Amino acid sequence: MWLPDINLSGETGPKYKALVEAIITDIESGRLRHDVRMPTHRELAYRLKVSVQTVSAAYKEVERQGYLRSERRRGTFVQARLTDRASTFILDSRQPDLIDLSIVRAAYTDFHNDLSRQINTRLSEEPHHSWMESCRPVAGFEYHRDIGRTWLAGHGVDVAIPNLLITNGAAQGVFTALATVVQPDDVVLTESLTDHGVIGTASILRFKLGALPTDDEGILPDAFERECRNRQIRALVVTPIFTNPTNCLMGLERRKKIAEIAEHYGVYVIEDDVYRPLLEQNLPPITSFLPKLGFHVSSLTKIVMPGLRTGFLTVPQHLSIRASSVLRVTGWMGTPMMAEIGARWIVDGTVEQAVTVQRALMRERQALVADILGSAVVRHHPTSLSAWVRIPAHWQEEWFASELRKNGIAVTISDPFMTVKVPRPNAIRICLGGAPDTPTLHHGLMQIRHTMEQMPGVHAFDVMY
Repeated sequence: MWLPDINLSGETGPKYKALVEAIITDIESGRLRHDVRMPTHRELAYRLKVSVQTVSAAYKEVERQGYLRSERRRGTFVQARLTDRASTFILDSRQPDLIDLSIVRAAYTDFHNDLSRQINTRLSEEPHHSWMESCRPVAGFEYHRDIGRTWLAGHGVDVAIPNLLITNGAAQGVFTALATVVQPDDVVLTESLTDHGVIGTASILRFKLGALPTDDEGILPDAFERECRNRQIRALVVTPIFTNPTNCLMGLERRKKIAEIAEHYGVYVIEDDVYRPLLEQNLPPITSFLPKLGFHVSSLTKIVMPGLRTGFLTVPQHLSIRASSVLRVTGWMGTPMMAEIGARWIVDGTVEQAVTVQRALMRERQALVADILGSAVVRHHPTSLSAWVRIPAHWQEEWFASELRKNGIAVTISDPFMTVKVPRPNAIRICLGGAPDTPTLHHGLMQIRHTMEQMPGVHAFDVMY
């Protein structure tokens, strides 16, 4: 049984804190490996000659920091840090020998490359770049914000310029919104499987992340209301369009109900709405019903091209100064060159053209997913950038992904998206924009189907168990 090498005399501070540091140290050093079952509270207390309460407090804190997970009736297990797990299955860089279906991104084709070359040529020929002269205001140049405001209005988001901030993509927008309203130990709710960036932000800002069950439309209102009724909830982070990774799509009545509950209990709603332009339905943002509590996050990154990291964060009027202050201390203003390109492309219609192209590409690729993977597809949509796919019961997610990797395919398992105490769904996320063209995606999907039809090697189960 694992035992830490620590001094628990209490001379250097509370015993539970010393135990917390010892557990984290052994996890990060590799002495405690991912999925190892920890000693029970009583077992460890007996061995260390401390109270059960000391061990319980230590486990609770280490779990809060994301290093452990508790499973009902099974025990406490080592949970690898998010950054470690995410980098294993969501590749940080392209590898030439892989079909990379591991990260949600817009497809990048010759059309997109031509757009990039044309704008760079135009910029290089201009005699003066006024937008490169200043790093203020922190919220972004007013004319960039004005263009963004007009573009957002066309998608159902009504915002005044002082309440609109330019960010480096949606990830910075979500982080800024959370940092604006959340304090350490506040409770923030989100989908039971959610974007790994939200989970990572919980570790940085030290808030408590709560999981809400979902169905095909996303978060269940009854569960949301129950949590709000039973404890103090500070914020809800929600992706109502093409939830990452499960691809839920929230309907109008569900949106109204979520907004109604949030308003009743005074819960801030941070709406990650980056996929809205890809959706062909006219569904109002949840935050359109919450002018005093809603943060709306949008971006050009997922709908135009991956390198165009320009986002728009809409904040409640009374928090605009505070949100700008958060930007100032975490990254200053959004990169002016990206904001300039985004603004020009909005004005000249390039963004709308790129959205039309992206929709057409995804329709073609999603049709392939449905045709090749059939009933294994849990949830996808015609213009979504990804699909949520169930794998056969005789496979475990890690071994399935590992087998695919051996055959040149990278996908993402559920681990990076799992909030605390959420069981594994035995499913993978397949991102369709990563394939350079449709034939390559076809090959990748066929390899996935072929692997599903195989039985895993005996050695895999020997290692796991």
